[in-house]
Amino acid sequence: MREPVPSLHDGGAVMQPKAETTCIDSTYNSVLPTFADVGDPVSDQARHEPEPCVSYDTTHPTTRTYFGLDGAYVFFNERLFSARLPPCLITLQRKNRAYGYFAGDRFGARDRTEIIDEIALNPSFFAACSIEDTLSTLVHEMVHLQQKHFGAPPRRGYHNREWAGMMRAVGLIPSASGEPGGKETGQRVSHYVEPGGRFAQACAELVDLRGDTVPYVELGSELERETRERKAASKTKYTCPACGANAWAKPGIALDCGACKQPMDVAPANRTSG
Repeated sequence: MREPVPSLHDGGAVMQPKAETTCIDSTYNSVLPTFADVGDPVSDQARHEPEPCVSYDTTHPTTRTYFGLDGAYVFFNERLFSARLPPCLITLQRKNRAYGYFAGDRFGARDRTEIIDEIALNPSFFAACSIEDTLSTLVHEMVHLQQKHFGAPPRRGYHNREWAGMMRAVGLIPSASGEPGGKETGQRVSHYVEPGGRFAQACAELVDLRGDTVPYVELGSELERETRERKAASKTKYTCPACGANAWAKPGIALDCGACKQPMDVAPANRTSG
C-alpha cells in the first residue's frame, strides 16, 4: 500500500493541492491530493523522488469504465481473497451468450518478461443486470484466476468441485441454472449470490463507497431487444454434462448425448461461461 502523500510546506505555509486531480491508492478507498508546480525551494531529494501515486482524468468515459472495474478487482481481492490474487488484464468482450470469461496467460509483455491473465466482461448485459450481478460475474472469474494460481484447475471451461468450493467461500453459489438447486459442476456453470454472504456484504460496501463502479451501459432499441427475445425463445441450447457437447432444439425436448449416452442439460440462456 502506498503511503499517504505528505503535506508540503514552504516557510511554514502549507501549499494547497490542485483539487481537480485525484489519485487512488491500492486499497481503492482513499482519495489523495497531488501537487503541481510547487516551485522552489524544494529539496533535491524531493525533486528526484518518484510520484507517490498515479493521476487519472476520471471524467473520461474510457478511464471511468476501466478505473471502476480495476478498482473493483482490487477491492474484492482484498475483501474476499486476502489480497493474494495477482494483477490481471480486465477487458470488455461481447462473447455470445456469456456474461464473461477467464483466460489464463492470455497476454504478455512485448519483451516476454511478463505473462498475465485476462478477465473479460460482456457489456451487452450491463443494462439488463444490476451492478451486483455484473460485479458477481467479475468475482466468478476471479475465482477461476484463484484456482489457476492456487489450486488444481481442470480442463478448459470445466467447473469442478474445487472451484465450486472456492465459489461458496466467497459467497457465490454455483448453479448451472443460475438458481437454487442447479448442478454445481460441469462444462457450463453460472451462479447466484448467497443472501447476506461475503460477496453480498462486500459488494454493498463497494457500491456505497463508489456507486459508479459500472458507469455506462449499452443502449439498444426496444425492437432489437424484442427480436433477440423471440429468437431466444424459439430454440433452447442443451449441453452434455460429461463431454460438453452442445445441441439446439425446441424447449422441453429430452435429448441424450450420442457419444456419452447421458441426458443433456438445458443451458441457461444468458450465463457466465468462463
